[in-house]
Amino acid sequence: MGIDPRQIVAGVLTVTMFVMLGNMIKRDHFDAPISHHVNHAGSTQRFDDNDSEQSLALDNGGDGPWKEQSGGLKRCWSTPVYEEAEESKGYVTFSLTNGPEYHVSQIADAVVVARYLKASLVVPDIRGSQPGDWRNFGDIYDIEKFVNSLDGVVKVVKTQPSELSSKNLAVLRVPNRVTEDYIAENIEPAFRSKGNVRLATYFPSVNMKKVKPEQSQERKSIGCLATYGTLELQPDVQEVVDSMVDRLKTLSRKSDGQFVAVDLRLDMLEHKGCQENGGGSKKCYSPQEIALFLRKLGFDKDTAIYLTQSRWDSSLDAVKDLFPKSYTKEGIMPMDKKSKFLESEYEKVIDFYICSQSDVFVPAISGLFYANVAGKRIATGKTQILVPANIPPASSASVANYVSRYVSKKNHMAYSCFC
Repeated sequence: MGIDPRQIVAGVLTVTMFVMLGNMIKRDHFDAPISHHVNHAGSTQRFDDNDSEQSLALDNGGDGPWKEQSGGLKRCWSTPVYEEAEESKGYVTFSLTNGPEYHVSQIADAVVVARYLKASLVVPDIRGSQPGDWRNFGDIYDIEKFVNSLDGVVKVVKTQPSELSSKNLAVLRVPNRVTEDYIAENIEPAFRSKGNVRLATYFPSVNMKKVKPEQSQERKSIGCLATYGTLELQPDVQEVVDSMVDRLKTLSRKSDGQFVAVDLRLDMLEHKGCQENGGGSKKCYSPQEIALFLRKLGFDKDTAIYLTQSRWDSSLDAVKDLFPKSYTKEGIMPMDKKSKFLESEYEKVIDFYICSQSDVFVPAISGLFYANVAGKRIATGKTQILVPANIPPASSASVANYVSRYVSKKNHMAYSCFC
């Protein structure tokens, strides 16, 4: 019996329909930034994915979703020489606020401004989100490392000079990633008038993608050094981070000591902007969505997972049901350290550095934490940063399809500093 041509046409149309449907299922994540003003800690940012191209393929080599790390990169900047003869008598002061993901950027802007003005940089204090929540720089960061790293770049003084007062100090708001033109037009006149400036960095955007401004090589080098070469934890804090990382690696012995860190904070998930909008784009993912995402990527039940949520909450049970070795800080921090370090400002720092050191990082929340953790990881070659998406229930997924665009496109500003 002959084949009816109509059956052939119907078959072709059916196959075509499924191909088109497959192409319509796009990853639903937050890698391409839209610029909005961000003026408070913990802001989330909406991201739209307008570019579906995948430019990075990972070979899992039969070892599941884990990827062998490439090792650290070398820096692509040179340290400029500071002309002592041109040194100004003025000072640049500022405070670190809102957490380590902000500290990185605040340091960079202050160093760039001080260098441009040929002013002395005063080591900042650290201020938390609550009134009266104040610390010395050395309570969290290595002050000697900070000062020595800027030797020959700017002059640094460890304490605020007594001669500074409101009468001779101009207080200025400065946009993150401040440019030389902005300094010349908006900061230098006030500095010349008052003799000193106090900076408060604000964030017009959380975008950390590479840009192509007309800036000097010196400006680029100083920005790279300040961002990636100045901040190290002071020994007591570093010891806590190291002990927690070691604990996670021990718990991950069935996966060769590799573990996943997920930035998942319930207070952020409860933020009113974290709901899915009509267009399907999202800026954060729930514990259940994260658990299903990791399972679809091939992580097995023995995978150790670190969650940035401070203390366990019943809503996290959705993660533990699929990954029994899921932990928050209180579950793996040494007992004798909890009274001091299970406290807001230290917790943020611990999260930032564990997420920077994990074998895999998954940002369940978009924003500056994700962007600056990504930069730190890129600098050390830890590029397995997987951005969540809703994977259809019947589908399995390739890790390559969910690698952060900061990595797959190599468009993070860190790629301007490391090569």
